[in-house]
Amino acid sequence: MSSVAARLLNSLLIPILSYLLSSSQGMIDLGGVSLIYAYFAVLNVIFTYGMETAYFRFCAADKENRKQIFNTAFGSLLISTIIFCILLYLLRVPIEQFVELGGHTEYITLAAIILFFDTLQTIPFALLRQENKPRKYAFIKVFGIVLNILAVIFFIVLVPKLAQQDPNGFFADLGRQFNVVSFVLLANLLQSVFVFLMLFQEWRQFSIRFDTALWQKMFRYSSPMIIIGLAGMVNEVIDRQMLVKLIDGSKDYAMKIQAIYSQNYKLSIVITLFVTAFRMAAEPFFFSKSQDKNAPELYAKVMKWFVITVCLAFLTTALFIDDVWKYYMGPSYRSGLYIVPVLLIANVFSGIYYNLSIWYKITDKMRIGIYITVFGAIITFVGNYLFIPKFEMLAAAWTTLVCYFSMVIVCYIWGQKYYPIPYPMKRILTYLIAIVLLFLIHKGIIGYLLPHANVYMRLGSGILWFVCFLLLILKLERKELASMPLIGKFLK
Repeated sequence: MSSVAARLLNSLLIPILSYLLSSSQGMIDLGGVSLIYAYFAVLNVIFTYGMETAYFRFCAADKENRKQIFNTAFGSLLISTIIFCILLYLLRVPIEQFVELGGHTEYITLAAIILFFDTLQTIPFALLRQENKPRKYAFIKVFGIVLNILAVIFFIVLVPKLAQQDPNGFFADLGRQFNVVSFVLLANLLQSVFVFLMLFQEWRQFSIRFDTALWQKMFRYSSPMIIIGLAGMVNEVIDRQMLVKLIDGSKDYAMKIQAIYSQNYKLSIVITLFVTAFRMAAEPFFFSKSQDKNAPELYAKVMKWFVITVCLAFLTTALFIDDVWKYYMGPSYRSGLYIVPVLLIANVFSGIYYNLSIWYKITDKMRIGIYITVFGAIITFVGNYLFIPKFEMLAAAWTTLVCYFSMVIVCYIWGQKYYPIPYPMKRILTYLIAIVLLFLIHKGIIGYLLPHANVYMRLGSGILWFVCFLLLILKLERKELASMPLIGKFLK
């Protein structure tokens, strides 16, 4: 729940920034912010190189040696992060030229400092999860994001007003030194430093007792995660960079399209919230149950209810895009709403893939995970390269869907060979097909049969089809729902 709360609060930045940055220049600035954070995701994979997953894996296998595992994992990240940050700073000019940030090398410097503090939070946060301390985890995550939001509002809204009141004062000078993108990064830096300090009790446990033999085992396990993670990030964020590079038009036009795409991509927030919560809980849970004889049946049950939940999240968003969710972003960005349903279903398959991928983690067949993820990355790159010049945002959205769908198929087939899990495939396919059909029926009614329907009729149609899906769940899962403590008493 803490991860959901943190993501929910962080999602407030989307409407704040999109309403504040609604001018032509504002859209270009927000496009720059989106582009930088796309690269953040890639760099985060490099900086952490799967050490968090290795930490959980080795703690589950060797409960008596957790202190040494913590020291080795944290020490490894400390040394490598210092090296990576120095390299980023020294190479800030060529990096800026490649990313095309308009000569703003200070963005790279700020990004390096943020990555330093964020990376060193990884193992302390993993320790909190591993020790089952959800309250402290939630407190630090939530308050860090609250600080970020308040800092963004202060820098973007209040600083310009304070600068106008005193053109020669401190805030006027601050406004001349930093632009919108710099202010957003500065707010993030304040959050990162705050969170790092709040984790003092965790990282102070670190002692310089580096176990080289243990590190070699952990790195041997985690190193494939670098390729898996990088290829995974290619699937998630390379479309932003390719939109900027491949769109036929001016650089400013391409940056605006990229900003619109990024903001609409974030409308999958309902699905993203659940997938985030699932990821936070899944790895420790799956590893802890991996030795149980009934583990495959348990994993299958988890998958079924995961699919049901993300299907509900899909309908919650897709059925009400035009009358509810469009207000989640400023008017300047709503021209991209037509790609949201495609991105939503893509995120559904992304979550399913993450659930499926547990088999190669618990069987230590990370090499196969590399093949599958690289396969997805190739689809992403080729699809975007071929179709973005003509179809722009729509090409990026459909390529994302094709990528994750293909990865799900390959991962399922390969997984059943090495670690058979009795997934209820007919039931899962029924739910997936149902949400697509219900959405298409809804769009057909309000788009073609009743093109002039008012907002109440459109909302009524959405609610009707959402209830239909709930009834489908009730019909198919009645026996299992009846055995649940809270729901069961209403079904008897």
